[in-house]
Amino acid sequence: MALAAVHFLLKIPSATSLRAPLRRSLQLCSRCYPVRASWSYEAIKQQYRLEVPEYFNFARDVLDRWTEVEKEGKKSKNPALWWVDGAGEEVKWSFEELGVLSRKVSNVLSDACSLQWGDRVILILPRIPEWWLVNVACMRTGTVLIPGTQQLTAKDILHRLQKSKAKCIITDESVAPAVDSVGAECQSLKFKLLVSDSHREGWLNFKDLLKNASSDHHCVTTKCQDPMAIYFTSGTTGSPKMTQHSHSSYGIGLTVSGRYWLDLTSSDIFWNTSDTGWAKSAWSSIFSPWIQGACVFVHKMPHFDPRIVFESLSRFPITVFCSPPTAYRMFVQHKLSSYTFKSLRHCVSAGEPINPDVMEEWKAQTGLDIHEGYGQTETIIDENSNILPPGKEGDIAIRVKPTRSPFLFTCYADDPEKTEATIRGDFYVTGDRGMMDEDGYFWFVGRADDVINSAGYRIGPFEVESALVEHPAVVESAVVSSPDPIRGEVVKAFIVLTPDYASHDPEKMMKELQDHVKKVTAPYKYPRKMEFVEQLPKTISGKIRRNELRQKEWRKD
Repeated sequence: MALAAVHFLLKIPSATSLRAPLRRSLQLCSRCYPVRASWSYEAIKQQYRLEVPEYFNFARDVLDRWTEVEKEGKKSKNPALWWVDGAGEEVKWSFEELGVLSRKVSNVLSDACSLQWGDRVILILPRIPEWWLVNVACMRTGTVLIPGTQQLTAKDILHRLQKSKAKCIITDESVAPAVDSVGAECQSLKFKLLVSDSHREGWLNFKDLLKNASSDHHCVTTKCQDPMAIYFTSGTTGSPKMTQHSHSSYGIGLTVSGRYWLDLTSSDIFWNTSDTGWAKSAWSSIFSPWIQGACVFVHKMPHFDPRIVFESLSRFPITVFCSPPTAYRMFVQHKLSSYTFKSLRHCVSAGEPINPDVMEEWKAQTGLDIHEGYGQTETIIDENSNILPPGKEGDIAIRVKPTRSPFLFTCYADDPEKTEATIRGDFYVTGDRGMMDEDGYFWFVGRADDVINSAGYRIGPFEVESALVEHPAVVESAVVSSPDPIRGEVVKAFIVLTPDYASHDPEKMMKELQDHVKKVTAPYKYPRKMEFVEQLPKTISGKIRRNELRQKEWRKD
C-alpha cells in the first residue's frame, strides 16, 4: 500500500545546542516500513513522488485495506487498538473489528441522528475506545469532526457550539451537565449522544444505539480537499479559531510522520499520551500509526501520572513512545533506574521545544534518545516576503502560491479574513521565527511574538529557558519580555523550583540562577528579572501561555 506525502520532519537524536536544528523539507514516497540508520537524507529525498488522488477517504483507503491485509495473513498479529484502564480491563480490536464497529457507529450518525455529509459533530470524550470509533465513523459518513477536551467549561462549549454550528455533540456524563446548561442558546444543535451505561433526559444513549445498529454501511465518497475535521486552536491569543483540515492533510500528509519520525511498522506497538482534545491525538493516535498498520496503545489514565507511564512502559510491550516536553521534564525528576522498559526502542516529543538537558537526562537514565518533531514544511522569509540568506533570522513560512500544499490546513473555517491574514506574498506565515545556517539546517528561535528585543539584542525565550532548566533548582521556566525604561524591554523568567530549593532565599537564588545563565549562554541573554511561582499557566494541550505572562508584565507598566 503506497501513499505519498509532503510533510516536514525534524528528527534530533541528541542536543548539542540550545536551539534545535530543523532539517529542510522532506518530500518522500512512503511505504509501510520505517527509516533506518543506514538511510541517508539525500537517498530518502530522491525517493519522493507526489501522488495525490482526486478522491481519498482514510477509513476506506487505509483502514479497510489493512483489514484485507489481515485476512490475507500478511500482517503481524498486533491489534489495531489496544486499550487498558489500569484496573484490569482491556480492549483489543483488530482492523476488521474496528471496521465492523465503526460502520455501526456510522449508521448511528446517519440514521438515528440524520447527519449528512458536511454536518459538524463535536466530540468530547476521555481516552476510551468509543473516541476512536467516532473518529472513524465521521470519516465514513463525511461528517466533520470537532474534538474537544473534557477540561472545557460550559462557556468554552457554548463558544464551540455557536461558532461551529454543530448539529450533534457526543460526550459522557461528566460533560453532559455543562452542555445542558448552554444547549438552549445553540439553535443548530439537534442531537446529543451520551456515551454511558445510564440514561439522561434529552439525550440519546450511544451504547444502546450502537448495540442495535447494523454493521452494513457504505463509505461516502470524499475528495482529498473535502473538510474532514476542525480543531479549535489553543487560544494563546484571542478567541480560539477553527482550523479546518481536509481528508488528505492528515490522511495522506502524516504518512511521513508515521514512517520516518515515529519509525513505525505493522509490528510496532505505539503509545501517544496526548489528550483526546488535542490535534496531536489525531496525528499520533490515529493517522500516523494506522497508516503504517501499527498498534495504537491507549491507557485511560484520567489524570497524567508519571508512575503510571513508567509502570505501563515496563509491563506492556510498547516499542515506540510519544509525550510532550512538559511530560519528559516531569519524567526526568524521577529515578528511572528502578524501571525496565524492555521493548521500548524509540521515543519522540512534539508540541513545543524540548530542553537539551532533559533529552540528555532521559538518555542517561534510559539509554534512549528523544526525537523531536516540528510539523511544518518551511522556508525563512523577511517582512517583505523575500527568502533570506543563511545566517539571517526571519519568519518560518510555507510557500502556498502558485500551488497550496494539500497537506496544509485548509483554512480557518467560516473566517476568510483570518485565513487571508496568515498569507504574506506567496507564503503562509507560521508565526515562528528561525534562521538557516550554511549547511542548510534550520534553527528554531521561538514564536514571533515571544522573541524579546532588549537594547537591540534579539533573544529567543527557549534559549534562556533551556539554560535555566539545566540548573538543578529549576523544574521548568517561562521567559517573556518585561518593560524597562532604559533597554525598552528585558528578559524576565517565571520559575518553578524543585522542592529541595523552594525554601531557599529568593534573592540569593535569583543571583545564583543569573550567574548560571551567564555561564551557559551569551551573558546578554540572562534574565534581569525573576519571579518564583508554584506553576506556569498552560493551554489545554500543555503549552506554556507566555502571552498571558507577557501581558501581565506589560499591564504593570
